[in-house]
Amino acid sequence: MTVRWADLADLILIVAREIQFRGYSDERAVQLSQSEGMVMRHLVLHASATPSQIAAATGLQRTNVSPVLRDLETKGLIERHVDPQDRRGVSVHRTRRGAENYALVRKEWGSAVSAAAGGDTAGLDAAVALLKTIEAGLTATRPNVSDKPVRDPVRRHDI
Repeated sequence: MTVRWADLADLILIVAREIQFRGYSDERAVQLSQSEGMVMRHLVLHASATPSQIAAATGLQRTNVSPVLRDLETKGLIERHVDPQDRRGVSVHRTRRGAENYALVRKEWGSAVSAAAGGDTAGLDAAVALLKTIEAGLTATRPNVSDKPVRDPVRRHDI
């Protein structure tokens, strides 16, 4: 049984890399690093968040979140707003461009995966359900990364 789970994990990594490798056919798509992609994924699900909330949700080290946010802001995908009450706190919001970019790249990912499977949807619901369970289990048991550096070895590749 362990070998089958290892095979599945290996295939997930291979498929993810193949999706990243192909890039985007739509020239409007903004390419992001893995860390930038994780932050945008969180902000699509949550309209706004503090940098600390983003770090906790994505598993990124808090000190690594600031440069990622700076890069996303430069690309026009997020905005940072100072808390009007204490002037020290910051909330991060996705921009319309950020939400549109995420929708655009998801569409391309879906098209690529569908084409690779020959459009066969047999077992698709079961596969999605299993992967959601795995993602939730891995996230719930994520080690505390607050003191550990998170590597993003390939700085500029697609999410």
